[in-house]
Amino acid sequence: MRVHQILNSKSDDGVVTIKPGTSVESAAQLLAEKRIGAVIVSDDGEVAIGILSERDVVRELGKRGASCMSDKVDDLMTADPISCTMNEDSSEVFQKMTEGRFRHLPVIEDGKMVGLISIGDVVKAQLSTLSMEKDALQGMIMGY
Repeated sequence: MRVHQILNSKSDDGVVTIKPGTSVESAAQLLAEKRIGAVIVSDDGEVAIGILSERDVVRELGKRGASCMSDKVDDLMTADPISCTMNEDSSEVFQKMTEGRFRHLPVIEDGKMVGLISIGDVVKAQLSTLSMEKDALQGMIMGY
C-alpha cells in the first residue's frame, strides 16, 4: 500500500500545525484537545521545520518538571523531521519509523506538507494488505 492510499483512508482533518515560539503548554493543550500524538511546527502550515510529540513533552516533564511548560516548542521539537512522499510504500515508511524510533511522519510533495501519518496508520495499512493477501490465497486454494 502506498502513502497516498493511507492518507485517503484517513479522515481529512488536515495537518495540525503550530508556529515556532509557541509555548510547550499551548502545544500540550492542543495535543490533548485534538487527541493527537504530535504536532508539526511550521511558520506557514506548508513547510515542516520541526515536530513535537507527546513523548517529547513527557520526557522533558520527567527531567525538569512543570517548569518546561513555559519553554518554547523550538526547544523541545525535533528539527528538520524525516519525511516521506505520497508514492512511498508502507513497508518503506514502516522501516523508517522503526529504525528512527519515531511514530509520526510528515508527507511532503513538491516541498510542501500534504499530510501526516502515524505508525498506527501504517500498521493498519499493513494489516489490510495481509488480509487481502490471505483472502486471495484462500480463494486460490479453494478454487474460486
